Amino acid sequence: MRRGAALTISSDLIQGTLLFAGTAAFLVRTRSTPAAALHERLFWILMSLGMTFWLVYQGMWNYFEVIKRQDVPDPFLGDIVLFLHLVPMIAALAVLPHLRGDERDERIRMLDFTLLVTWWLFTYAYVVIPWQTVLVDEPTYSTDFNFAYLTEKAVLLATLASLAYFAHGGWRRLYLQLLGAGTVYAFSSYFANWAIGRGTYYSGSIYDIPLTISVAWMAAIPSFVAYYDLSDAKPSRPLLGIGITRLSMLALCTLPWAALHAELDPQLPAPVKKFRVLVTLAATVVLGAMIFWRQRLLGAELSYFLDKSRRSFDDLKAVQAQLIQSEKLASLGQLVGGAAHEINNPLTAMLGYSDLLSASSLPPGAQQHATNIAAQVRRTKTLVTSLLTFARHGPCKLGAVDANSVLQTALRLLAPQMQARSISTRLELGTALPAVLADSNQIMHVYLHLAGQVCAQCNPAMNASLCIRSLQDGNCVVTEFSTSFGTWPRTPYGTLLTATSDNKPSSLGLRACCRIVEEHGGCLWQASNAGVPAFRLELPMASKSAKMQSSWVAAHSGV
Repeated sequence: MRRGAALTISSDLIQGTLLFAGTAAFLVRTRSTPAAALHERLFWILMSLGMTFWLVYQGMWNYFEVIKRQDVPDPFLGDIVLFLHLVPMIAALAVLPHLRGDERDERIRMLDFTLLVTWWLFTYAYVVIPWQTVLVDEPTYSTDFNFAYLTEKAVLLATLASLAYFAHGGWRRLYLQLLGAGTVYAFSSYFANWAIGRGTYYSGSIYDIPLTISVAWMAAIPSFVAYYDLSDAKPSRPLLGIGITRLSMLALCTLPWAALHAELDPQLPAPVKKFRVLVTLAATVVLGAMIFWRQRLLGAELSYFLDKSRRSFDDLKAVQAQLIQSEKLASLGQLVGGAAHEINNPLTAMLGYSDLLSASSLPPGAQQHATNIAAQVRRTKTLVTSLLTFARHGPCKLGAVDANSVLQTALRLLAPQMQARSISTRLELGTALPAVLADSNQIMHVYLHLAGQVCAQCNPAMNASLCIRSLQDGNCVVTEFSTSFGTWPRTPYGTLLTATSDNKPSSLGLRACCRIVEEHGGCLWQASNAGVPAFRLELPMASKSAKMQSSWVAAHSGV
Protein backbone atom coordinates (compact mmCIF):
# COMPACT_ATOMS: atom_id res chain seq x y z
CA MET A 1 0.00 0.00 0.00
CA ARG A 2 1.16 3.50 -0.76
CA ARG A 3 1.84 5.95 2.02
CA GLY A 4 -1.36 7.64 3.05
CA ALA A 5 -4.38 7.50 5.34
CA ALA A 6 -5.39 3.97 4.34
CA LEU A 7 -1.95 2.58 5.14
CA THR A 8 -1.81 4.46 8.46
CA ILE A 9 -5.25 3.27 9.55
CA SER A 10 -4.55 -0.33 8.50
CA SER A 11 -1.21 -0.43 10.33
CA ASP A 12 -2.58 1.12 13.54
CA LEU A 13 -5.67 -1.09 13.62
CA ILE A 14 -3.61 -4.25 13.01
CA GLN A 15 -1.23 -3.43 15.87
CA GLY A 16 -4.11 -2.37 18.13
CA THR A 17 -6.02 -5.58 17.40
CA LEU A 18 -2.95 -7.72 18.11
CA LEU A 19 -2.28 -5.89 21.38
CA PHE A 20 -5.92 -6.26 22.43
CA ALA A 21 -5.81 -9.99 21.68
CA GLY A 22 -2.52 -10.34 23.56
CA THR A 23 -3.82 -8.47 26.61
CA ALA A 24 -6.95 -10.62 26.65
CA ALA A 25 -4.84 -13.79 26.36
CA PHE A 26 -2.65 -12.76 29.30
CA LEU A 27 -5.73 -11.96 31.40
CA VAL A 28 -7.27 -15.35 30.57
CA ARG A 29 -4.02 -17.02 31.57
CA THR A 30 -4.10 -15.10 34.86
CA ARG A 31 -7.60 -16.34 35.67
CA SER A 32 -6.74 -19.95 34.78
CA THR A 33 -3.73 -19.99 37.13
CA PRO A 34 -4.57 -21.67 40.49
CA ALA A 35 -4.82 -19.24 43.38
CA ALA A 36 -2.51 -21.48 45.42
CA ALA A 37 0.33 -20.83 42.95
CA LEU A 38 0.88 -17.31 44.27
CA HIS A 39 4.15 -16.62 42.44
CA GLU A 40 2.86 -17.80 39.09
CA ARG A 41 -0.40 -15.87 39.48
CA LEU A 42 1.42 -12.67 40.43
CA PHE A 43 3.71 -13.14 37.42
CA TRP A 44 0.76 -13.26 35.01
CA ILE A 45 -0.97 -10.33 36.75
CA LEU A 46 2.08 -8.11 36.29
CA MET A 47 2.59 -9.27 32.70
CA SER A 48 -1.08 -8.48 32.00
CA LEU A 49 -0.59 -5.02 33.52
CA GLY A 50 2.38 -4.41 31.21
CA MET A 51 0.34 -5.50 28.19
CA THR A 52 -2.50 -3.21 29.32
CA PHE A 53 -0.15 -0.20 29.42
CA TRP A 54 1.09 -1.13 25.97
CA LEU A 55 -2.50 -1.35 24.69
CA VAL A 56 -3.35 2.05 26.23
CA TYR A 57 -0.34 3.61 24.51
CA GLN A 58 -1.40 2.12 21.17
CA GLY A 59 -4.93 3.43 21.77
CA MET A 60 -3.57 6.95 22.36
CA TRP A 61 -1.50 6.65 19.17
CA ASN A 62 -4.55 5.46 17.23
CA TYR A 63 -6.59 8.35 18.60
CA PHE A 64 -4.40 10.88 16.85
CA GLU A 65 -3.68 8.98 13.62
CA VAL A 66 -7.00 7.15 13.05
CA ILE A 67 -9.64 9.37 14.63
CA LYS A 68 -8.14 12.86 14.48
CA ARG A 69 -6.17 12.09 11.26
CA GLN A 70 -3.09 14.03 12.41
CA ASP A 71 0.47 13.20 13.38
CA VAL A 72 1.26 12.30 16.97
CA PRO A 73 2.64 15.36 18.78
CA ASP A 74 6.26 15.43 19.83
CA PRO A 75 6.92 15.40 22.74
CA PHE A 76 4.04 13.00 23.36
CA LEU A 77 2.58 12.51 26.86
CA GLY A 78 1.73 8.96 25.92
CA ASP A 79 5.46 8.17 25.99
CA ILE A 80 5.12 7.93 29.77
CA VAL A 81 2.73 4.99 29.29
CA LEU A 82 5.11 3.44 26.75
CA PHE A 83 7.97 3.63 29.24
CA LEU A 84 5.80 2.28 32.05
CA HIS A 85 4.62 -0.80 30.16
CA LEU A 86 7.98 -2.53 30.65
CA VAL A 87 8.14 -1.75 34.40
CA PRO A 88 5.48 -4.34 35.45
CA MET A 89 7.12 -6.88 33.15
CA ILE A 90 10.48 -6.40 34.87
CA ALA A 91 8.68 -6.66 38.21
CA ALA A 92 7.03 -9.91 37.03
CA LEU A 93 10.47 -11.37 36.36
CA ALA A 94 11.71 -10.20 39.76
CA VAL A 95 8.99 -12.36 41.35
CA LEU A 96 10.99 -15.41 40.15
CA PRO A 97 7.86 -17.50 39.51
CA HIS A 98 9.88 -20.59 38.57
CA LEU A 99 11.23 -20.86 42.12
CA ARG A 100 9.55 -22.04 45.29
CA GLY A 101 10.67 -19.94 48.23
CA ASP A 102 9.90 -19.55 51.91
CA GLU A 103 6.97 -17.30 52.79
CA ARG A 104 9.14 -15.09 55.03
CA ASP A 105 11.74 -14.67 52.27
CA GLU A 106 9.00 -13.67 49.84
CA ARG A 107 8.04 -10.59 51.83
CA ILE A 108 11.59 -9.27 51.62
CA ARG A 109 11.87 -10.17 47.93
CA MET A 110 8.57 -8.43 47.14
CA LEU A 111 9.83 -5.34 48.94
CA ASP A 112 13.05 -5.49 46.90
CA PHE A 113 11.35 -5.54 43.54
CA THR A 114 8.89 -2.83 44.71
CA LEU A 115 11.97 -0.74 45.43
CA LEU A 116 13.28 -1.47 41.93
CA VAL A 117 9.96 -0.48 40.35
CA THR A 118 10.01 2.79 42.27
CA TRP A 119 13.57 3.43 41.07
CA TRP A 120 12.48 2.97 37.44
CA LEU A 121 9.74 5.54 37.94
CA PHE A 122 12.30 7.90 39.46
CA THR A 123 14.61 7.35 36.48
CA TYR A 124 11.94 8.40 34.00
CA ALA A 125 10.89 11.38 36.10
CA TYR A 126 14.53 12.47 36.49
CA VAL A 127 15.73 11.99 32.91
CA VAL A 128 12.74 12.59 30.64
CA ILE A 129 9.97 14.60 32.29
CA PRO A 130 11.95 17.87 32.75
CA TRP A 131 12.30 18.26 28.96
CA GLN A 132 8.65 17.33 28.50
CA THR A 133 6.94 19.57 31.07
CA VAL A 134 9.36 21.90 32.90
CA LEU A 135 11.36 23.18 29.94
CA VAL A 136 10.12 21.77 26.63
CA ASP A 137 13.06 20.78 24.44
CA GLU A 138 12.09 18.26 21.77
CA PRO A 139 15.60 17.16 20.61
CA THR A 140 16.87 16.68 24.18
CA TYR A 141 13.63 15.00 25.16
CA SER A 142 13.86 12.53 22.29
CA THR A 143 17.49 11.73 23.05
CA ASP A 144 16.91 11.20 26.77
CA PHE A 145 13.70 9.22 26.25
CA ASN A 146 15.31 6.92 23.71
CA PHE A 147 18.28 6.36 26.03
CA ALA A 148 16.05 5.62 29.06
CA TYR A 149 13.77 3.35 27.04
CA LEU A 150 16.73 1.52 25.47
CA THR A 151 18.25 0.97 28.93
CA GLU A 152 14.94 -0.38 30.19
CA LYS A 153 14.69 -2.82 27.29
CA ALA A 154 18.30 -3.92 27.82
CA VAL A 155 17.58 -4.66 31.51
CA LEU A 156 14.47 -6.64 30.54
CA LEU A 157 16.36 -8.74 27.98
CA ALA A 158 19.31 -9.33 30.33
CA THR A 159 16.94 -10.48 33.08
CA LEU A 160 15.12 -12.82 30.70
CA ALA A 161 18.42 -14.30 29.50
CA SER A 162 19.57 -14.85 33.10
CA LEU A 163 16.31 -16.52 34.14
CA ALA A 164 16.28 -18.70 31.01
CA TYR A 165 19.77 -19.88 31.97
CA PHE A 166 18.80 -20.80 35.56
CA ALA A 167 15.29 -22.16 34.87
CA HIS A 168 14.35 -25.65 33.70
CA GLY A 169 11.56 -27.34 31.80
CA GLY A 170 8.48 -25.34 30.92
CA TRP A 171 9.67 -22.16 32.61
CA ARG A 172 12.85 -22.09 30.54
CA ARG A 173 10.81 -22.42 27.35
CA LEU A 174 8.50 -19.60 28.50
CA TYR A 175 11.44 -17.32 29.27
CA LEU A 176 13.00 -18.10 25.89
CA GLN A 177 9.72 -17.21 24.15
CA LEU A 178 9.59 -13.89 26.01
CA LEU A 179 13.27 -13.31 25.25
CA GLY A 180 12.73 -13.89 21.54
CA ALA A 181 9.71 -11.60 21.31
CA GLY A 182 11.41 -8.96 23.46
CA THR A 183 14.58 -9.03 21.34
CA VAL A 184 12.64 -8.54 18.10
CA TYR A 185 10.68 -5.69 19.72
CA ALA A 186 13.80 -4.01 21.12
CA PHE A 187 15.61 -3.95 17.75
CA SER A 188 12.51 -2.94 15.76
CA SER A 189 11.72 -0.17 18.26
CA TYR A 190 15.30 1.08 18.11
CA PHE A 191 15.30 1.26 14.31
CA ALA A 192 11.85 2.90 14.32
CA ASN A 193 13.12 5.62 16.68
CA TRP A 194 16.21 6.01 14.50
CA ALA A 195 13.95 6.47 11.47
CA ILE A 196 11.80 8.98 13.36
CA GLY A 197 14.94 11.00 14.07
CA ARG A 198 15.84 10.96 10.37
CA GLY A 199 12.27 11.82 9.37
CA THR A 200 11.78 8.64 7.32
CA TYR A 201 9.33 6.83 9.57
CA TYR A 202 5.60 6.67 8.97
CA SER A 203 2.92 4.26 10.18
CA GLY A 204 2.86 1.18 7.99
CA SER A 205 6.41 1.63 6.78
CA ILE A 206 8.91 -1.20 6.54
CA TYR A 207 10.04 -0.43 10.12
CA ASP A 208 6.62 -1.53 11.39
CA ILE A 209 6.93 -5.06 9.97
CA PRO A 210 9.31 -6.46 12.66
CA LEU A 211 7.48 -4.37 15.26
CA THR A 212 4.16 -6.01 14.30
CA ILE A 213 5.83 -9.46 14.30
CA SER A 214 7.06 -8.89 17.88
CA VAL A 215 3.56 -7.80 18.99
CA ALA A 216 1.99 -10.88 17.38
CA TRP A 217 4.63 -13.12 18.96
CA MET A 218 3.99 -11.62 22.41
CA ALA A 219 0.22 -12.04 21.96
CA ALA A 220 0.66 -15.74 21.08
CA ILE A 221 2.85 -16.62 24.09
CA PRO A 222 -0.08 -17.43 26.46
CA SER A 223 -1.29 -19.93 23.83
CA PHE A 224 2.15 -21.57 23.73
CA VAL A 225 2.19 -21.82 27.54
CA ALA A 226 -0.78 -24.21 27.42
CA TYR A 227 1.68 -26.85 26.17
CA TYR A 228 4.30 -26.14 28.86
CA ASP A 229 4.49 -27.72 32.30
CA LEU A 230 4.86 -24.82 34.75
CA SER A 231 4.20 -26.90 37.86
CA ASP A 232 7.81 -28.05 38.27
CA ALA A 233 8.87 -25.15 40.51
CA LYS A 234 12.34 -25.64 41.95
CA PRO A 235 13.53 -24.65 45.45
CA SER A 236 14.60 -21.03 45.76
CA ARG A 237 18.20 -20.25 44.78
CA PRO A 238 19.95 -17.88 47.20
CA LEU A 239 22.08 -16.48 44.35
CA LEU A 240 19.08 -14.99 42.55
CA GLY A 241 17.58 -13.56 45.72
CA ILE A 242 20.93 -12.00 46.67
CA GLY A 243 21.22 -10.52 43.17
CA ILE A 244 17.85 -8.77 43.48
CA THR A 245 18.80 -7.46 46.93
CA ARG A 246 22.09 -6.06 45.64
CA LEU A 247 20.34 -4.40 42.71
CA SER A 248 17.91 -2.71 45.12
CA MET A 249 20.82 -1.47 47.25
CA LEU A 250 22.61 -0.23 44.12
CA ALA A 251 19.46 1.63 43.06
CA LEU A 252 19.43 3.49 46.38
CA CYS A 253 23.12 4.36 46.05
CA THR A 254 22.49 6.08 42.69
CA LEU A 255 20.28 8.77 44.25
CA PRO A 256 23.08 10.89 45.81
CA TRP A 257 24.98 10.70 42.51
CA ALA A 258 21.89 11.88 40.62
CA ALA A 259 21.44 14.86 42.98
CA LEU A 260 25.12 15.82 42.67
CA HIS A 261 24.99 15.52 38.90
CA ALA A 262 21.96 17.79 38.73
CA GLU A 263 23.51 20.34 41.10
CA LEU A 264 27.01 20.45 39.57
CA ASP A 265 26.11 20.35 35.86
CA PRO A 266 26.84 23.93 34.64
CA GLN A 267 24.94 23.46 31.36
CA LEU A 268 21.70 22.41 33.03
CA PRO A 269 18.99 25.11 33.09
CA ALA A 270 17.95 26.29 36.55
CA PRO A 271 14.31 25.05 36.34
CA VAL A 272 15.45 21.59 35.25
CA LYS A 273 18.13 21.53 37.96
CA LYS A 274 15.59 22.44 40.64
CA PHE A 275 13.11 19.87 39.38
CA ARG A 276 15.70 17.06 39.35
CA VAL A 277 16.94 17.88 42.85
CA LEU A 278 13.36 17.87 44.19
CA VAL A 279 12.57 14.58 42.43
CA THR A 280 15.76 13.04 43.85
CA LEU A 281 14.91 14.17 47.39
CA ALA A 282 11.38 12.76 47.09
CA ALA A 283 12.70 9.46 45.75
CA THR A 284 15.24 9.35 48.60
CA VAL A 285 12.47 9.71 51.17
CA VAL A 286 10.32 6.99 49.54
CA LEU A 287 13.15 4.53 48.96
CA GLY A 288 14.60 5.26 52.41
CA ALA A 289 11.28 4.36 53.99
CA MET A 290 11.27 1.08 52.02
CA ILE A 291 14.81 0.31 53.16
CA PHE A 292 13.84 1.06 56.76
CA TRP A 293 10.89 -1.32 56.49
CA ARG A 294 13.10 -3.94 54.86
CA GLN A 295 15.63 -3.74 57.71
CA ARG A 296 12.77 -4.08 60.18
CA LEU A 297 11.65 -7.25 58.44
CA LEU A 298 15.22 -8.58 58.44
CA GLY A 299 15.51 -7.88 62.16
CA ALA A 300 12.28 -9.75 62.82
CA GLU A 301 13.52 -12.66 60.68
CA LEU A 302 16.82 -12.74 62.56
CA SER A 303 15.01 -12.84 65.90
CA TYR A 304 12.74 -15.60 64.61
CA PHE A 305 15.64 -17.78 63.48
CA LEU A 306 17.56 -17.14 66.72
CA ASP A 307 14.55 -18.24 68.78
CA LYS A 308 14.08 -21.25 66.53
CA SER A 309 17.75 -22.20 66.88
CA ARG A 310 17.55 -21.81 70.64
CA ARG A 311 14.47 -24.02 70.85
CA SER A 312 16.11 -26.60 68.59
CA PHE A 313 19.20 -26.60 70.82
CA ASP A 314 17.06 -27.03 73.96
CA ASP A 315 15.13 -29.86 72.30
CA LEU A 316 18.40 -31.49 71.29
CA LYS A 317 19.68 -31.34 74.86
CA ALA A 318 16.39 -32.82 76.14
CA VAL A 319 16.58 -35.66 73.61
CA GLN A 320 20.19 -36.27 74.56
CA ALA A 321 19.24 -36.50 78.24
CA GLN A 322 16.41 -38.91 77.39
CA LEU A 323 18.78 -41.05 75.33
CA ILE A 324 21.25 -41.18 78.21
CA GLN A 325 18.45 -42.17 80.57
CA SER A 326 17.29 -44.82 78.10
CA GLU A 327 20.81 -46.24 77.95
CA LYS A 328 20.92 -46.33 81.73
CA LEU A 329 17.59 -48.16 81.83
CA ALA A 330 18.79 -50.61 79.18
CA SER A 331 21.94 -51.31 81.20
CA LEU A 332 19.85 -51.67 84.32
CA GLY A 333 17.61 -54.16 82.51
CA GLN A 334 20.62 -56.27 81.56
CA LEU A 335 21.87 -56.10 85.15
CA VAL A 336 18.46 -57.13 86.49
CA GLY A 337 18.35 -60.06 84.05
CA GLY A 338 21.75 -61.30 85.17
CA ALA A 339 20.92 -60.85 88.85
CA ALA A 340 17.61 -62.64 88.41
CA HIS A 341 19.40 -65.63 86.92
CA GLU A 342 21.76 -65.76 89.91
CA ILE A 343 18.91 -65.39 92.42
CA ASN A 344 16.84 -68.08 90.71
CA ASN A 345 19.37 -70.82 91.49
CA PRO A 346 19.30 -70.54 95.33
CA LEU A 347 15.52 -70.02 95.19
CA THR A 348 15.19 -73.36 93.40
CA ALA A 349 17.31 -75.02 96.10
CA MET A 350 15.29 -73.37 98.88
CA LEU A 351 12.03 -74.53 97.27
CA GLY A 352 13.36 -78.11 97.04
CA TYR A 353 14.48 -78.21 100.67
CA SER A 354 11.18 -76.72 101.86
CA ASP A 355 9.27 -79.39 99.94
CA LEU A 356 11.46 -82.09 101.53
CA LEU A 357 10.78 -80.67 104.97
CA SER A 358 7.05 -80.60 104.29
CA ALA A 359 7.13 -84.27 103.27
CA SER A 360 9.17 -85.35 106.32
CA SER A 361 7.85 -86.54 109.72
CA LEU A 362 8.09 -83.18 111.45
CA PRO A 363 5.65 -81.88 114.01
CA PRO A 364 2.60 -80.20 112.48
CA GLY A 365 3.83 -76.73 113.50
CA ALA A 366 7.18 -77.22 111.80
CA GLN A 367 5.52 -78.59 108.68
CA GLN A 368 3.29 -75.48 108.54
CA HIS A 369 6.40 -73.28 108.72
CA ALA A 370 7.96 -75.29 105.87
CA THR A 371 4.77 -74.86 103.82
CA ASN A 372 4.82 -71.07 104.43
CA ILE A 373 8.48 -70.95 103.41
CA ALA A 374 7.67 -72.82 100.18
CA ALA A 375 4.80 -70.40 99.40
CA GLN A 376 7.00 -67.32 99.88
CA VAL A 377 9.79 -68.89 97.81
CA ARG A 378 7.31 -69.63 95.01
CA ARG A 379 6.07 -66.02 95.16
CA THR A 380 9.65 -64.74 94.97
CA LYS A 381 10.36 -67.15 92.12
CA THR A 382 7.30 -65.78 90.23
CA LEU A 383 8.63 -62.22 90.61
CA VAL A 384 12.07 -63.29 89.39
CA THR A 385 10.49 -65.04 86.41
CA SER A 386 8.58 -61.82 85.61
CA LEU A 387 11.83 -59.85 85.78
CA LEU A 388 13.50 -62.30 83.42
CA THR A 389 10.56 -62.09 81.01
CA PHE A 390 10.63 -58.27 81.06
CA ALA A 391 14.39 -58.04 80.62
CA ARG A 392 14.50 -60.60 77.79
CA HIS A 393 15.17 -59.02 74.35
CA GLY A 394 13.66 -61.09 71.57
CA PRO A 395 11.37 -60.93 68.55
CA CYS A 396 7.72 -59.99 68.91
CA LYS A 397 5.73 -63.16 69.78
CA LEU A 398 2.01 -62.63 69.37
CA GLY A 399 -0.47 -64.84 71.14
CA ALA A 400 -3.70 -64.83 73.10
CA VAL A 401 -2.93 -62.88 76.28
CA ASP A 402 -5.03 -62.34 79.37
CA ALA A 403 -4.73 -58.59 79.98
CA ASN A 404 -5.65 -58.92 83.67
CA SER A 405 -2.87 -61.45 84.33
CA VAL A 406 -0.25 -59.24 82.67
CA LEU A 407 -1.57 -56.25 84.59
CA GLN A 408 -1.35 -58.07 87.94
CA THR A 409 2.23 -59.13 87.17
CA ALA A 410 3.16 -55.53 86.36
CA LEU A 411 1.65 -54.35 89.64
CA ARG A 412 3.70 -56.94 91.59
CA LEU A 413 6.83 -55.52 89.99
CA LEU A 414 5.78 -51.98 90.91
CA ALA A 415 4.74 -52.88 94.46
CA PRO A 416 8.12 -52.16 96.17
CA GLN A 417 8.38 -48.76 94.49
CA MET A 418 4.83 -47.83 95.47
CA GLN A 419 5.29 -49.01 99.05
CA ALA A 420 8.42 -46.87 99.35
CA ARG A 421 6.41 -43.79 98.34
CA SER A 422 3.32 -44.81 100.40
CA ILE A 423 1.09 -44.90 97.31
CA SER A 424 -1.94 -47.13 97.53
CA THR A 425 -3.59 -48.94 94.65
CA ARG A 426 -7.25 -49.16 93.73
CA LEU A 427 -7.78 -52.06 91.38
CA GLU A 428 -11.02 -52.87 89.57
CA LEU A 429 -10.55 -55.70 87.07
CA GLY A 430 -13.32 -56.75 84.74
CA THR A 431 -14.48 -60.33 84.91
CA ALA A 432 -14.44 -62.76 81.98
CA LEU A 433 -12.55 -60.36 79.73
CA PRO A 434 -11.72 -61.75 76.27
CA ALA A 435 -8.09 -62.36 75.40
CA VAL A 436 -6.11 -59.93 73.25
CA LEU A 437 -3.61 -60.91 70.56
CA ALA A 438 -0.39 -59.38 71.84
CA ASP A 439 3.17 -59.89 73.03
CA SER A 440 2.86 -60.19 76.79
CA ASN A 441 6.36 -58.81 77.37
CA GLN A 442 5.71 -55.65 75.33
CA ILE A 443 2.25 -55.10 76.82
CA MET A 444 3.71 -55.45 80.31
CA HIS A 445 6.27 -52.79 79.38
CA VAL A 446 3.42 -50.47 78.38
CA TYR A 447 1.53 -51.21 81.63
CA LEU A 448 4.63 -50.53 83.72
CA HIS A 449 5.38 -47.26 81.98
CA LEU A 450 1.81 -45.91 82.12
CA ALA A 451 1.43 -46.86 85.79
CA GLY A 452 4.83 -45.30 86.52
CA GLN A 453 3.79 -42.07 84.75
CA VAL A 454 0.68 -41.80 86.93
CA CYS A 455 2.55 -42.74 90.14
CA ALA A 456 5.10 -40.00 89.46
CA GLN A 457 2.25 -37.45 89.73
CA CYS A 458 0.64 -38.93 92.83
CA ASN A 459 1.02 -36.92 96.04
CA PRO A 460 0.86 -39.20 99.13
CA ALA A 461 0.30 -36.17 101.37
CA MET A 462 -3.05 -35.59 99.63
CA ASN A 463 -4.08 -39.26 99.99
CA ALA A 464 -3.76 -39.81 96.24
CA SER A 465 -3.85 -43.37 94.96
CA LEU A 466 -3.19 -45.18 91.68
CA CYS A 467 -6.50 -46.22 90.12
CA ILE A 468 -6.49 -49.03 87.56
CA ARG A 469 -9.48 -50.71 86.00
CA SER A 470 -10.07 -52.97 83.04
CA LEU A 471 -13.27 -53.54 81.12
CA GLN A 472 -14.64 -54.56 77.74
CA ASP A 473 -15.81 -51.77 75.44
CA GLY A 474 -17.23 -53.16 72.20
CA ASN A 475 -14.49 -55.13 70.43
CA CYS A 476 -11.73 -53.74 72.65
CA VAL A 477 -10.29 -54.52 76.06
CA VAL A 478 -9.76 -51.20 77.86
CA THR A 479 -7.33 -50.49 80.68
CA GLU A 480 -7.45 -47.11 82.43
CA PHE A 481 -4.70 -45.61 84.60
CA SER A 482 -5.53 -42.53 86.67
CA THR A 483 -5.16 -40.97 90.09
CA SER A 484 -7.91 -40.13 92.57
CA PHE A 485 -8.44 -38.34 95.84
CA GLY A 486 -10.99 -40.49 97.65
CA THR A 487 -13.49 -41.01 94.80
CA TRP A 488 -13.28 -42.87 91.53
CA PRO A 489 -12.16 -40.35 88.88
CA ARG A 490 -14.27 -39.39 85.88
CA THR A 491 -11.66 -38.36 83.36
CA PRO A 492 -12.42 -37.31 79.75
CA TYR A 493 -9.87 -38.79 77.37
CA GLY A 494 -9.71 -36.45 74.37
CA THR A 495 -6.09 -36.63 73.14
CA LEU A 496 -5.08 -39.58 70.94
CA LEU A 497 -1.33 -40.15 71.26
CA THR A 498 0.54 -41.43 68.21
CA ALA A 499 4.18 -42.10 67.46
CA THR A 500 4.37 -40.14 64.19
CA SER A 501 1.64 -37.46 63.96
CA ASP A 502 1.42 -34.01 65.57
CA ASN A 503 0.10 -35.52 68.83
CA LYS A 504 3.22 -37.57 69.50
CA PRO A 505 4.32 -37.35 73.17
CA SER A 506 7.43 -35.48 74.23
CA SER A 507 9.12 -38.30 76.19
CA LEU A 508 10.88 -41.15 74.41
CA GLY A 509 9.42 -43.75 76.80
CA LEU A 510 5.83 -42.73 76.13
CA ARG A 511 6.57 -42.52 72.41
CA ALA A 512 7.87 -46.10 72.51
CA CYS A 513 4.62 -47.14 74.21
CA CYS A 514 2.65 -45.46 71.43
CA ARG A 515 4.60 -47.38 68.82
CA ILE A 516 4.00 -50.70 70.61
CA VAL A 517 0.28 -49.99 70.95
CA GLU A 518 -0.02 -49.01 67.27
CA GLU A 519 1.80 -52.20 66.23
CA HIS A 520 -0.78 -54.17 68.22
CA GLY A 521 -3.63 -52.32 66.48
CA GLY A 522 -4.70 -50.45 69.62
CA CYS A 523 -5.09 -46.82 70.71
CA LEU A 524 -3.55 -44.85 73.55
CA TRP A 525 -5.53 -41.85 74.85
CA GLN A 526 -4.45 -39.18 77.29
CA ALA A 527 -6.63 -37.00 79.49
CA SER A 528 -7.87 -33.81 77.85
CA ASN A 529 -6.62 -31.81 80.82
CA ALA A 530 -2.83 -31.77 80.62
CA GLY A 531 -2.61 -31.40 84.41
CA VAL A 532 -4.44 -34.69 85.04
CA PRO A 533 -2.17 -37.78 84.77
CA ALA A 534 -4.51 -40.31 83.17
CA PHE A 535 -4.28 -42.76 80.27
CA ARG A 536 -6.71 -45.08 78.48
CA LEU A 537 -5.29 -48.07 76.64
CA GLU A 538 -7.50 -49.85 74.08
CA LEU A 539 -6.42 -53.24 72.68
CA PRO A 540 -8.56 -55.14 70.15
CA MET A 541 -9.82 -58.61 71.00
CA ALA A 542 -7.83 -61.53 69.63
CA SER A 543 -10.59 -62.61 67.24
CA LYS A 544 -10.84 -59.08 65.76
CA SER A 545 -7.15 -58.31 65.48
CA ALA A 546 -5.64 -61.61 64.39
CA LYS A 547 -5.81 -60.85 60.68
CA MET A 548 -4.43 -57.34 61.08
CA GLN A 549 -1.61 -58.45 63.37
CA SER A 550 -0.64 -61.28 61.02
CA SER A 551 -0.32 -58.76 58.20
CA TRP A 552 1.82 -56.48 60.38
CA VAL A 553 4.13 -59.31 61.43
CA ALA A 554 4.53 -60.40 57.79
CA ALA A 555 5.38 -56.84 56.72
CA HIS A 556 8.00 -56.44 59.46
CA SER A 557 9.59 -59.83 58.95
CA GLY A 558 10.33 -59.35 55.25
CA VAL A 559 7.63 -61.74 53.95
